[in-house]
Amino acid sequence: MIDKPIKGLNTMNPSPMLENEPVEIVVDGNSYTVDPKMTVLEALKSHSFDIPTLCFHPALKPSGACKLCAVEVVAKSGRAITMLSCILPVKNGLEIKTQGELVKQARVRAFGNLIQMAPQSRKIRDLAKKHGIDLGPPPDGCIRCRLCIRVCREIVGPGALKMEKREGTDFVVPFPDTCIGCGTCANLCPTQVIKVEDLENVRTISIRDEVIGRHPLEICEGCGKSFATPKFLKHIADRTAPHPDVKLHHRYCQTCAKLFSDRIKSFKNRKEHIITH
Repeated sequence: MIDKPIKGLNTMNPSPMLENEPVEIVVDGNSYTVDPKMTVLEALKSHSFDIPTLCFHPALKPSGACKLCAVEVVAKSGRAITMLSCILPVKNGLEIKTQGELVKQARVRAFGNLIQMAPQSRKIRDLAKKHGIDLGPPPDGCIRCRLCIRVCREIVGPGALKMEKREGTDFVVPFPDTCIGCGTCANLCPTQVIKVEDLENVRTISIRDEVIGRHPLEICEGCGKSFATPKFLKHIADRTAPHPDVKLHHRYCQTCAKLFSDRIKSFKNRKEHIITH
């Protein structure tokens, strides 16, 4: 636990000093002259020491909420302890260590607590990595239920997804150029980590930041809206090929196919009729 900076520090000035007279502190074995009104964190930053912080802002009174700025100091008893540098005032002769096992333990605890509250924060992870703290792989929203893999292989057919181990962790990843763009995997995903985006007549299916498939979309001849990918329509045609060919061939979306059946001409045919007449 990080001690509060109010008792027991061996920071008393051996001789009286003027209130605004600079004080000398020792940081990692080297002496530095600093403003006596500074906190330790401000003093360290003024001499280009890289101390991790997330809750500190120079325009606000420090609170020590994130607990990342811990440094090692020596208590009056002679015992080494860690203190939060943002709320610790400088004193003449104060000895500070910005590295070491105690400091690392304090930072590991602090980063661990922060990442529990914000597990997908890239800023916390990048800062931890910069200071040599391993927080493990970030959560990606996937619970490894394998429903997407199974439905694509066992029901739809293409088998466009697989489980692959990366740096010791299993990830759902695509087989290249295998996705047909049906979106069944996204519809079945219990955590909705698989996304389907239809934009400007292009469908993109992705998991995390990895694209599973990107496809053009067919335009419905009835309503004029994009509705399915050519690969998906071909896949359905191929799978139903052995059945008797009794259905009317068209490019209707599901809604228009039910609505129009074979009784109403498509917009395309009506347009052609107007042009020829």
